[in-house]
Amino acid sequence: MRHQVSGRHLGRTSAHRKALRRNLAASLFEHGTISTTIEKAKFVRPFAEKLITLARKGSLHARRRAIALLQDRDICKQENGEPVKVGSVIKKLFDEIAPRFADRPGGYTRIIRLPLRRIGDNGKLAILQLVDEQLTTPAPAARERKPAVSEPAAPAAEQPETAALPGEEESEGTQEQAGQQEPIAADEEKPQAQDSDSDTNQEETKEQKE
Repeated sequence: MRHQVSGRHLGRTSAHRKALRRNLAASLFEHGTISTTIEKAKFVRPFAEKLITLARKGSLHARRRAIALLQDRDICKQENGEPVKVGSVIKKLFDEIAPRFADRPGGYTRIIRLPLRRIGDNGKLAILQLVDEQLTTPAPAARERKPAVSEPAAPAAEQPETAALPGEEESEGTQEQAGQQEPIAADEEKPQAQDSDSDTNQEETKEQKE
């Protein structure tokens, strides 16, 4: 049973794994990108990002700690067929790489899978590289205002009836009452006319009798 043996062993001893991790991280800091297998890239990526976070502090203690973990290595170039020292990995890490990621909260590297396979063991290949672009928060896009569409003119609204004044309400009320009383008066005059007709008829009958 594999108890307490988590992690990638890569078929190597602990000393060999440490040396492999240091060499891959140093090559990454020197060249900015390396090509290796996917398992090795995943193995060295956390170690490289921790070193960059340590280098962002920039203190003397952080520099000594990075040298203890990574082992400083010279960066050389060929001039006239002879190697010439132009710097060191620790110096480049603290002076160039750490300031570039000063405002980035982690995620300094990326892994890009390749469609190629390694000749021999047919291992999957990948590219491990430093992220070059700086972290910038995108500004919110300005909304474009649409031109106002001219709507047809609405028909003129009917004017509301003005409220009648208290005096006008009383006059209207009296006119309505007068209109209601007029037919009553006409009805009262009808029986009076009938009474007058009956009186004339009675007088005529009396005269005939006499």
